[in-house]
Amino acid sequence: MKPSILYEDNHLIFVEKPVNMPVQEDRTKDLDLLNAIKEDIKERYNKPGNVYLGLVHRLDRPVGGVMVFAKTSKAASRLSDTIRRQKIEKKYLAVVRGKPDKSFARLEDFLVKDKQKNMVHTVNENHKDAKKAVLDFEVLGTKKDLSFVSITLHTGRPHQIRVQFASRGLPLYGDQKYGAAVNKPGQQIALWSQALAFEHPTKKEEIRVQSVPPREYPWNLWS
Repeated sequence: MKPSILYEDNHLIFVEKPVNMPVQEDRTKDLDLLNAIKEDIKERYNKPGNVYLGLVHRLDRPVGGVMVFAKTSKAASRLSDTIRRQKIEKKYLAVVRGKPDKSFARLEDFLVKDKQKNMVHTVNENHKDAKKAVLDFEVLGTKKDLSFVSITLHTGRPHQIRVQFASRGLPLYGDQKYGAAVNKPGQQIALWSQALAFEHPTKKEEIRVQSVPPREYPWNLWS
């Protein structure tokens, strides 16, 4: 499986991550995105030996959409710093079950991850391991019991979008982990990394790359 390349230069490569493909090798030993891109670069540029590719952020395995990787150590270091300083714009699209009370709002929570169960929970801010999670969302449309939302992610906590909406009775369509009571096994989670924008690590100008969800249910309920 060759990754779909959205943009590439000497320092960065943006790709569209396929749904259900791990970003890094995991216990399943399924083909992962990092190694797939390395192999693709090696073939296209006839590179001998190992190919350098810096992993600077992640997407959950079931989630698809735009991701960026660094092709040089300089770009990896600068991009990691950009992310650490929250100077990167991350846009997502999601379909949630239910209808939010407001058409536009900011969600702020404190989250803790149970590493043994790979589950994230909302907690009181005084919890010793609590990490603040912030996002803004806008409802783009509603049909029956589903809402189509645009999300601007301000912090990149594990499972953040899924947990913050589920904790408000708005689990994502298809999310088996945080919406098992309303989602059926086999349904694909409706969460998509739509856009990334930040200052290019070497050109010092803004770069923005976008991706659109597949034309299948429930995405195809909205044009």
